[in-house]
Amino acid sequence: MSVTVTFVGSGDAFGAGGRFQTCIMVDAPGVRFVIDFGGSSLIALNKLGIPHNSIDTIVLTHLHGDHCGGIPFLLTDAMLAAKRQSPLIIAGPRETQNMLAEVCEAMMPGMSTMMPKFDLIYKEIEVMIPTRVGDLTITSYPAAHTGGTNPTSIRIEVAGRIISYTGDSAWTKHMPDVARDADLFISECYYYEKPVRFHMNYPDLQAHADELDTKRMVLTHLSHDMMLHKDEIEEECAYDGMVIEL
Repeated sequence: MSVTVTFVGSGDAFGAGGRFQTCIMVDAPGVRFVIDFGGSSLIALNKLGIPHNSIDTIVLTHLHGDHCGGIPFLLTDAMLAAKRQSPLIIAGPRETQNMLAEVCEAMMPGMSTMMPKFDLIYKEIEVMIPTRVGDLTITSYPAAHTGGTNPTSIRIEVAGRIISYTGDSAWTKHMPDVARDADLFISECYYYEKPVRFHMNYPDLQAHADELDTKRMVLTHLSHDMMLHKDEIEEECAYDGMVIEL
């Protein structure tokens, strides 16, 4: 069974290189889901001609705007213009539902009075416990990022494939487990040399390369600095619109 991964958005929080914020779409038999949904994700989907109503599930790694900030716009459009009818699941770390409610009301005041005519289901994922969400089995791990975002790294099993993603995080002891035997391991690689708190850079990945037992690795969330060096390294680097067949 074929599984397709599309990097709808592969950029950092600041649009380095003109890239859209994180939004990684996965198509598997019977299900379409995205990993993260940054503030520019609706624009990125529209550019690719992908209707957001076709997304069954959104899986969030953490609650920073460049990873979840597009959700208020998606929900508003789903209720007012796109007239969504099918259920939507939003899965994420603890406090996802309450924190997203605050984000929605801050960005689109009045949203709290709007009631969707489709089933909107929140699922909060406890770390280190495989959790079934529809057709997906999600296992999240603690990540080393801004604490208030409840950061996680994730492994998702679907249709016999494993897709894993570090999310935004410095290196942790859990990264080898996140990557192990994954058909696709997506790793942030923010800077080429400069250490940045709460993020990984290229030397971090090089130092731990022997611990990452994965079938394929792709680097994402590149800063402008990292983009200047992306053609000098052996690892694959994501770009907006990149499609991978697993």
